[in-house]
Amino acid sequence: MRFATMLHPKLHRRRRSAALIRQWQLRRNAWLRGLQPESLFYRLFDHIPNMHFFAKDAEGCTMFVSRGILERFHMTDESEIVGLTDFHLVPASMAHAYVEDDRRLLGAQVERIERLELWFDEQGTPDWFVVTKLPLFDRRGKTRGVMGVIRRPEQQERRLPVFQTVARAVEQIRKNYASPLLIATVARDCGQSLRQLQRRFQAAFGFTPQDFLLRTRVVAAARLLQDTNFSIAQIASRCGFVDQSAFSQQFRKRTGSTPTDYRRACAMLPQMSPRPKRAGRASGRER
Repeated sequence: MRFATMLHPKLHRRRRSAALIRQWQLRRNAWLRGLQPESLFYRLFDHIPNMHFFAKDAEGCTMFVSRGILERFHMTDESEIVGLTDFHLVPASMAHAYVEDDRRLLGAQVERIERLELWFDEQGTPDWFVVTKLPLFDRRGKTRGVMGVIRRPEQQERRLPVFQTVARAVEQIRKNYASPLLIATVARDCGQSLRQLQRRFQAAFGFTPQDFLLRTRVVAAARLLQDTNFSIAQIASRCGFVDQSAFSQQFRKRTGSTPTDYRRACAMLPQMSPRPKRAGRASGRER
């Protein structure tokens, strides 16, 4: 290292004129227009471990995804997923939440930066992902869609107190959602006060543990409505609702349809793409 030269970034550069900057911006735009869509930057995410990219238009139709998302849905080519919405890829109760999140992004009301989110597979098993979502704008400044990246939390993030506390609570709710479960009991078993657990849940997911319990029950009920012939009353009981009326009220609130209408719609839904064997550990997701 005797003849090594210290390298430093050039911090003192000549200031460029506004006209020159605008000239390069126009050149960049022309350069982008000349690129093949298949060679755009999202392809980089195919080579970044545990990092996935997606982009949807303003109607929620999938435009681009990285290969990791295709693999999650057991697809081999992007032609299988382009044009599909969240409702084609995940249970409706999940898709409604993703659409509402996208609606706020399209309204430029919010950005989702490094947010810890819970996603479900077809069996309702939760997994953890860190999601960043931003609105997409056209040259006139109008929102034209949503793009995002999804990654698994790093090991050091999993050791954070918020993550550990919430993870224990989630596991307990997931295992016991069908019973008359009290969130105060969950908090006590996690060594937290009810207020502490609610605050940490809100920080991690943007909703309360009570809401997560109801979401879990609704997701489980949606699977039973689609995959079994149990009556509405039987499903309400199996998923922890106090009665059929409470079940119908919560189900309609979170999916936009009654249990009966949901079951009928599932029976009539055309298969627009091969149904994944496992809806993927995360979707809006996800999604």
